[in-house]
Amino acid sequence: MKEFFGWGGYSRDAEGFLSWQHLLFVTGLMAVMVALAVLVGRRSRTKDDRQKNRVLMVAAILIDSIELFKIVFLCLRSQDAMTWLYELPLFLCSIQLIAIPIAAFSKGRIKQAALDFVLIFGILGAILGTYGAGNNYGSYPVLCFDNVVSGMTHSISGFCSLYIAVSGMVSMKKKNIPVTFAILLAFCASATVANLLLDYNYMFLVRGDGTPYDILYGLVGGHPVLYPIGVILLFVFYILTFYGVCFLIRAERARRSADIEA
Repeated sequence: MKEFFGWGGYSRDAEGFLSWQHLLFVTGLMAVMVALAVLVGRRSRTKDDRQKNRVLMVAAILIDSIELFKIVFLCLRSQDAMTWLYELPLFLCSIQLIAIPIAAFSKGRIKQAALDFVLIFGILGAILGTYGAGNNYGSYPVLCFDNVVSGMTHSISGFCSLYIAVSGMVSMKKKNIPVTFAILLAFCASATVANLLLDYNYMFLVRGDGTPYDILYGLVGGHPVLYPIGVILLFVFYILTFYGVCFLIRAERARRSADIEA
C-alpha cells in the first residue's frame, strides 16, 4: 500500500507512455466508462429531466470528492501545505470539476451552456487524459495512486459527456455558443496568470510535457507566443467543429422527418 500511494517516492520504474500496461489499463477504464454511460443513459431516456439530472449530481459529487481527497493526500505526501497551488482545476480535463457541478446544480441558460461544455470537452478530456497522458504514464508506474485517481476523474468526465448525449439531455443551441467560448477563454486566461505566477504549465499553455500538444510545440519551435495561441485556436476550432457536426446531424434528421411525413 505504501508503494501504491507513493509515500516516500515510487521505487518501481514507470512502464512507459503507450506501453502495453498503460494501454491495457486505460482501455479498461474507457470500456467501463462507455458501458456505464450507454446503460445508464438508455435507462434514463424515458425519465423526466429531474431524474436524468440526478445522475449528473452523483457524478459531480463523486468527481469533486475524489479530487479533493487527492489534493489533501498530495499535500500530506509532499509535506508541503502549498502543493494545492499546483493542483488547481486549470487543465482542460480538470475544468470538468467545475463544469459538471454547474451542469448538475444550476438552471436555465447557464445549465444548458454547462451541459454543452461537458458534452464537448468531457469525452475529449477523457481520451487525452488517459491515452494521451504522457506526462503521467511516462513518470509514474501504471498502477499507482497518481494514475489511478487521474484515470477515475477523467473517466467520470467522459461518462458525463456520453451520458448527456445518450440520455437526451443535449442542448447545443446556437445562443449558447458565446457562453461556451466564454467559459473556455476564462479558464485559459486564469491558467495563463497562474502559469506566470507559479512558473507552471496549466492548460499546457507553456509546453507539451509529453502530451500530444508536443506536436504543436514542435511545429512552432516552442515559440512562447505562437504556441499558446495555437493551443487556444485548437480549442476554438474543436468547439466550432463539434457544434457544426451537431447542427448538420439535426438538419439531416429534420430533412428525413419531413420526407417521411411528405
